[in-house]
Amino acid sequence: MFRESVATAFDLLLSLDVRVVEAARVTLLCSLSATLLAGLLGVPAAMALGRRKGRLVRSALLVARTGMALPTVVVGLLVYGLLSRAGPLGPLDLLYTPAAIVCGEFFLALPIVVALAAESFAALDPRTERAAITLGAGPRRVRLTLLREAGPGVVAAHLAAFGRVVSELGIAFMLGGNIAGRTRTLTTTIAMETQKGLFALGLAVGFLLILLALGVNAGAMLARARAR
Repeated sequence: MFRESVATAFDLLLSLDVRVVEAARVTLLCSLSATLLAGLLGVPAAMALGRRKGRLVRSALLVARTGMALPTVVVGLLVYGLLSRAGPLGPLDLLYTPAAIVCGEFFLALPIVVALAAESFAALDPRTERAAITLGAGPRRVRLTLLREAGPGVVAAHLAAFGRVVSELGIAFMLGGNIAGRTRTLTTTIAMETQKGLFALGLAVGFLLILLALGVNAGAMLARARAR
């Protein structure tokens, strides 16, 4: 029976089954959006933390590293409280929409980007910044120089964040509601279809997640190798 399920799973993938394609679309849309937003806010913060020392910097990095280990259900619960009708953002009516998933995954990805990218900026030779200033570079040019030098590490941080959010389950369930065609992701599809006895469909989605994880980890390894 297991062989038959595996064969059916590959058939579903090769035939681009609409349930698999739709779940993949929602998953990639939400995960990429959350990762990009985390990068927009996280990279400047990581640059500031990586270039400075002191008690406040160490405390901020401790918070970021702690955030990396938070269970997704905890993040989902906190964001649910913000977005629920009784919460401060309730009037926006975002709960059970893709935007809610993006919001939850953003808070999951942000500490990963900050913590890992800060390490890359901290590892830069201090002479890089001094040389840029000596050559007459302004603040914006100095930041671009540092970003270019720490580029591979920053890319690896984004890939790590994307790998974390693309495979999470708790946030998608709690904030998205697992609505077919709208908020159903790859992970919620596996949970739902397996419970319904559609093991082959769950396997097909699982294989797709494995391929995504393989691609993300391969990219992160290349980025780290380049950084070294």
